[in-house]
Amino acid sequence: MEVVSQNRCFDGVQMVCTHPSQVCGVDMTFGIYLPPQAEDGPVPVLWYLSGLTCTHENAMIKGGFQQHAAEHGIAMIFPDTSPRGEGVADDDAYDLGQGAGFYVNATRAPWTAHYRMYDYVLDELRGLVLDNLPIADVHGVTGHSMGGHGALTLALRNPDRFDSLSAFAPIANPTRSDWGRKQLSAYLGDDESAWACYDASLLLEEHGWKDAILIDQGAGDQFLDLLRPEALATVLARRRQAGLVRMQPGYDHSYYFVASFAGEHVGWHAERLHRRRN
Repeated sequence: MEVVSQNRCFDGVQMVCTHPSQVCGVDMTFGIYLPPQAEDGPVPVLWYLSGLTCTHENAMIKGGFQQHAAEHGIAMIFPDTSPRGEGVADDDAYDLGQGAGFYVNATRAPWTAHYRMYDYVLDELRGLVLDNLPIADVHGVTGHSMGGHGALTLALRNPDRFDSLSAFAPIANPTRSDWGRKQLSAYLGDDESAWACYDASLLLEEHGWKDAILIDQGAGDQFLDLLRPEALATVLARRRQAGLVRMQPGYDHSYYFVASFAGEHVGWHAERLHRRRN
């Protein structure tokens, strides 16, 4: 792991690192914020998964998470959204290929060689940071849009690996949305039965979640029809699953929306992560 940059931030440290990924077959970049409490020993960590077209940098710069993470004594990790570089398959569309990995393990050419973001986040990057940084093995996960989809699917499928869960405007029901059907068919093929394990609404219906879930959605989001928050809310109600789906009046899909509620989400996770650690 190579540290590319390191900056003091709210008495902690914001770093950008690169490493060769065996899972994705290329060098990968990620951001990590270590709060000041990490100087005294390992701290819990909140993973933030970004949306379409983003890199590790967008939320790191625009989300305003570091101040809240410093206040609550938790680290934050900002992975990239896809493998990148020469020889990595891509597409002219913004919502497929580089910048649009959808947090799946691709099974269809030409994507199979590199597009394994599910395993990358769940296993490889997790192991790397635990081995090299003052991170406790206590994890929460959140994300925005495509990253909200990733956060929900990773946690719902792996409740033993994550202790808290939230999302900002997630793609909640991709098997029934143009933000999902296109990408899942490209990465996984036309057999829709293979898509279900990457659909948060279907996973929640089948498995539930061990704690409450926090979802914030802008009521003025220009992509609301593609996100389908009503599907997730319906499952929450039908299962009587503890959780909140909050429609925030006037907010759109931008990082202004994410930054407005970042503090509440960090606090939500910190309460659960510190409780789990203790």
